[in-house]
Amino acid sequence: MKTLTYTLRIEPAEEGGYNVFVPTLPGCQTQGRSYGEAIAHAREAIQAYLDSLAKDGLPLPKEPEPREPIKVSVQVEAPLAAP
Repeated sequence: MKTLTYTLRIEPAEEGGYNVFVPTLPGCQTQGRSYGEAIAHAREAIQAYLDSLAKDGLPLPKEPEPREPIKVSVQVEAPLAAP
C-alpha cells in the first residue's frame, strides 16, 4: 500500500465554512462548516476520486514534489482592509 500526499487549497466560503480544492485532481472539491470538517471531507473526496480512477484502471495522479506555501513581504502605503 502506498501513501500519496496532495496539496489542498482552502478558502473561506461567503456563506460561512470553507471550500476545499485539490489542484492536482481536477474537479475534486468539497466543503465543511469548520476548518477541521473541511479537511476531513477533503480526505474523503480524495479517497473517492482515487478509488474511482483505480476502478477504471487509470493511473493515480502524483504531485511532482511536495509544495509548500511561499510567503513574501511587501511594503505598502495604502490603508489595510479589516480582517
